[in-house]
Amino acid sequence: MSEQIVPDSEHRGLVARLPQMPRDLAQLARFDRPIGWWLLFWPCVWGVWLSGSGAQWSLLGWFLLGSIAMRGAGCVYNDIVDAKLDAKVARTAVRPVASGRVSKRAAWIWLVTLCLIGLIVLLQLRFEAQLVALASLALVAAYPFMKRITWWPQAWLGMVFSWGLPVGWFAMRGDNLDALAAVYAGTVAWIIGYDTIYALQDRDDDALVGIGSSALRLGDRVQSGVTLFYCLAIGLWCLGIWLLRPDWIALLALLPVALHLFWQVVTLDPDDPDNPLARFRSNRWAGALMAAACFVVGNA
Repeated sequence: MSEQIVPDSEHRGLVARLPQMPRDLAQLARFDRPIGWWLLFWPCVWGVWLSGSGAQWSLLGWFLLGSIAMRGAGCVYNDIVDAKLDAKVARTAVRPVASGRVSKRAAWIWLVTLCLIGLIVLLQLRFEAQLVALASLALVAAYPFMKRITWWPQAWLGMVFSWGLPVGWFAMRGDNLDALAAVYAGTVAWIIGYDTIYALQDRDDDALVGIGSSALRLGDRVQSGVTLFYCLAIGLWCLGIWLLRPDWIALLALLPVALHLFWQVVTLDPDDPDNPLARFRSNRWAGALMAAACFVVGNA
């Protein structure tokens, strides 16, 4: 069944052992590629820990479940919308809907199921956080179409995947919106950077089918572009932390994540077929390092 596993799957063996339909549904929701829900989950953690409300392990457990379910729902929706485009791209042609292994009707049923899990998580939050979470739906619905109308769908993804930050923040408090806005903007820049790295895998195919990406737009300047976005992320995170806690020592908490992002851009090789994916996946650790910084700043 290896020909039915998406090439960047992390758990080929586990997915391949599932019966046909569960395996297809797992692939459709990208359960075999956990990096996606890690990247959606970490900003939720940042919002909670930066708020100064302590560890909040129970709430973070709900956020983890919600990240897995809603990232899966987003992927299912994206594959439904992009089925014809995916069929034209070598890396995505084997996806369940594009290949015809899962019908669009079954995909819609799976999407609704995942959204119901997300609804259960939503009901665990206080009312203000529920409103903020629901406000993201328009962004999520529009995302699959951005690659058709702009060179920068990564910027739209940045707004979507950063949304857990204000949700986590409003789950705890509703003040210091200037600090929240700066950290949110920095998170958007971080996501544009890492998703540009991810998009390096698809440059040839994207150009062939006529869809846009930041990797295509930047051309030979990808490494410089990612560096710029990562520097912008660190700068805005510093601003947000300063607005929340004007203490030079607090800014030192960002040093580990800054060094990690520096390592990514220094070692990035856009022409190596394996290097960009490895650098992209390493952002789960960037997220963890930023989470540690948020906990130190918010709770120390």
